[in-house]
Amino acid sequence: MKTLLTAYRVAGLDRSFDFYTKVGFREIGRAEFEGGTTRLMLNLPADGEFVTLELVHDPGAGPLEIGNGFSHIAVQVDDLTATLADLAAKGLAPGQLELPAGEHGPKTSMLLDPDGYRIELVEWPPGHPDGITRADFE
Repeated sequence: MKTLLTAYRVAGLDRSFDFYTKVGFREIGRAEFEGGTTRLMLNLPADGEFVTLELVHDPGAGPLEIGNGFSHIAVQVDDLTATLADLAAKGLAPGQLELPAGEHGPKTSMLLDPDGYRIELVEWPPGHPDGITRADFE
């Protein structure tokens, strides 16, 4: 087994697609269904051809409520300072750069999408492998 993707229900597909494009996601494909539901499949360049994020717009599902059960998704970046400057230049409002594990740990920043979903941007310290592994907890 393996994780395929994360799916978000969004209130406005065009607004959300514009936001995620500014973050760096690209469209891989979309599927439209009877009743007006659209599923937009996205990924980041390092994901190759694999879909990693699905935006679901279902106008018949009623009001969108995020709730408090969802925390965030995490996106790895090469240079967080440059990424934050780029996002700000595109009109987005990322949070401050943080060092949750001190100066030798990862750099992070939170970003909210138009519906209030949180995205954690992460820059690993030099020498850290891509992603989180068991070694991070030893």
